[in-house]
Amino acid sequence: MAYTMTPTPAGPVGSQYCVCKVELSICGQNLLDRDVTSKSDPFCVLFMEVNGKWVELDRTETAVNNLNPAFAKKFIIDYHFEEVQKLKFALFDQDKSSTQLYEHDFLGEFSCTLGTIVSSKKITRTLLLGNGKPAGKGMITIAAQELSDNRVITLIMAGRKLDKKDLFGKSDPFLEFYKPGDDGKWMLVHRTEVIKYTLDPVWKPFTVPLVSLCDGEMEKMIKVVCYDYDSDGGHDFIGEFQTSVARLCEAQDASPLELECINPKKQKKKKNYKNSGIIIVKSCKITRDFSFLDYILGGCQLMFTVGIDFTASNGNPQEPSSLHYINPLGTNEYLSAIWAVGQIIQDYDSDKMFPALGFGAQLPPDWKVSHEFAINFNPRNPFCSGVEGIVQAYSACLPHIRFYGPTNFSPIINHVARFAAQATQQETASQYFILLIITDGVISDMDETRHAVVQASKLPMSIIIVGVGNADFAAMEFLDGDSRVLRSYTGEEAVRDIVQFVPFRNFRNVPKETLAKAVLAELPQQVVQYFKHQNLPPINSEPA
Repeated sequence: MAYTMTPTPAGPVGSQYCVCKVELSICGQNLLDRDVTSKSDPFCVLFMEVNGKWVELDRTETAVNNLNPAFAKKFIIDYHFEEVQKLKFALFDQDKSSTQLYEHDFLGEFSCTLGTIVSSKKITRTLLLGNGKPAGKGMITIAAQELSDNRVITLIMAGRKLDKKDLFGKSDPFLEFYKPGDDGKWMLVHRTEVIKYTLDPVWKPFTVPLVSLCDGEMEKMIKVVCYDYDSDGGHDFIGEFQTSVARLCEAQDASPLELECINPKKQKKKKNYKNSGIIIVKSCKITRDFSFLDYILGGCQLMFTVGIDFTASNGNPQEPSSLHYINPLGTNEYLSAIWAVGQIIQDYDSDKMFPALGFGAQLPPDWKVSHEFAINFNPRNPFCSGVEGIVQAYSACLPHIRFYGPTNFSPIINHVARFAAQATQQETASQYFILLIITDGVISDMDETRHAVVQASKLPMSIIIVGVGNADFAAMEFLDGDSRVLRSYTGEEAVRDIVQFVPFRNFRNVPKETLAKAVLAELPQQVVQYFKHQNLPPINSEPA
């Protein structure tokens, strides 16, 4: 979605890559009728492109005599944000019991990326025949849903009058939570910290996924066991009880839930035994721990901008030694970086119109240096159509500019930050901005750039820097706050790490997909971190 200025209106870090399971539901409409005496009996086959070849992943059931099937069988697929996952959905009319596809009549197919499907949540497209022409009026509808249960439970637990287990002091109590395993045995889910020398402990609040605690089943019985800690590992049993998450949810801030902690051996021996203390549920809250895919399925658009370094240190683009020289294959390191990142991001932007900006060059007609110019020379409309549009504008502008200097990053960072700041006025998780800066060297305006990054860290925005050529990129590593928090020259700290730096030279001799994985690895986490920090759920999210 292209962005333009409008008047101002009056947690736990995931794995390195964003991987989760997506369920795809398939419906067909107005399919070709291949049967003479009855209607077609369609089934759908899912293929994925692997190393340039289509590999079958799964098939639906066959819908008998039905030209408008809604298949009950769902396709379940691992979603990787930082990869282009090409899918093909092919429909066939089942004629024989053979598993060989050539034995069945072809009803049409549709290909797209998984990113296209999840960014739209639901798509309806024309089915095509092998010659690229429409398969009659046949259409396919594909709907995506994330398969994870993202609910988490937060509990505040306390104890009162627990049994005294230590000879010379009080107890050192802690709790363990168990759920029934598949083998019928109790399986440990969570252990609280130990509270020393007390019979009336208050444990720190803790949060666990609901799936971990009770497999997402609110009525399932769970077991809570209280122990007295001993440093030799021989912890003394105080008592236990069984309950369910549904019961724990009865606890309210004003009226805690009290559960008796029972020691079965003591209960058998002593007639007047009441309990071994009370375990108090002070608070129980179930919320949703939203993932990157939740935000994308909720309609969040990724707004992509490219910033290109046209400083003199790149060399004369007419000469093969220049980093801007376009080789006989039609590429260079700048173009490779644009393709690697752009082909992933473009699936998440509905109109695929991307601003492409340059810096460090003298522009005609007066040859003044500019640090934020539209490479299509249209400052009012710097948008290029798709990644191909960026590549065309880049190639076209090279003969018309003079490479100069210095290497100033802050104008382009501040340019994108203005739009990101405007998006925050909507107070919804609808837009997140990604700035790709491709550069050959040392930053001239380091203080201003540090300040710009620190300010941008408060906005829905991430910065990817790809260093091309063989320069010393130590300053770039400094901006990438993986090892320490970035500070502005004023002393203000970045509220989160939003810069990912990658030297292109590390990826010259590996498949191009590897660069995309490296530069986009941290992005899903940065998107989630920002919206969570702002307490913004996905636009179309359901309550827990």
